[in-house]
Amino acid sequence: MEILLLVGIVVFVTHTIEAVTGFGCTVLAFPFVIFLMKDMEQAKIILAILALITAAYFVITKFRYINWKHFGIIVLFAGLGMPIGMLIYKYLDASILKKSLGAFIVITAAIQLHKSFVRKSNVRIIPKFVGYIFLFAGGIIHGAFAVGGPLVVLYSADKITDKGQFRVTMCLLWTILNTALLFQFLFGHKLTFDIGRDLIILLPFLIAGIIAGEVIHYKVNEALFRKVVFVSLFLVGIVLCF
Repeated sequence: MEILLLVGIVVFVTHTIEAVTGFGCTVLAFPFVIFLMKDMEQAKIILAILALITAAYFVITKFRYINWKHFGIIVLFAGLGMPIGMLIYKYLDASILKKSLGAFIVITAAIQLHKSFVRKSNVRIIPKFVGYIFLFAGGIIHGAFAVGGPLVVLYSADKITDKGQFRVTMCLLWTILNTALLFQFLFGHKLTFDIGRDLIILLPFLIAGIIAGEVIHYKVNEALFRKVVFVSLFLVGIVLCF
């Protein structure tokens, strides 16, 4: 129970971030929950389902703000990458996966930090074909780890400038991708009683995070907050790599 309470604190903090920005809950929580639970598979399943609940909440409550044009592009390319990620997760060694995930987080966080701290006039817009590659790779990462957000965000941050539209459009994507993962878990007979029990215990922390994030979303300078998020991502990636 003590371990689950610590996991609950992680869930609260990361889902507060998700409620503010529209991304980040799973990728930030993943290494800490792996460390606490000592089980990569269990951490992946629990965090994917919690992320699905959070994303679905915002899709339902903020549906009118979805940017359908860019959502269609995102789901097409990311959806193509997801089956590849599922195969990679099934056949590669877990330690290799963890180090690959760490390197992926470090690279994407560094790119976002560069964009955040360099003056806007000096930041180049991502070429269209590079953006599509990011989306495809994000789908692969999401299929393997359920944490494909950062690469998708690299594309979306350039294309969707309104923070409200950005948040709910990202959440619609996570809803679809994590629903696909949920069916994979279901058909693979991975949804056990223990996972269901843990989800029920963690649900209050999730709800508290959504409430806190909603308040912060409308009151805090999101540009500064995103810098904090990507600094955290960078440090998490370093820990996973070494």
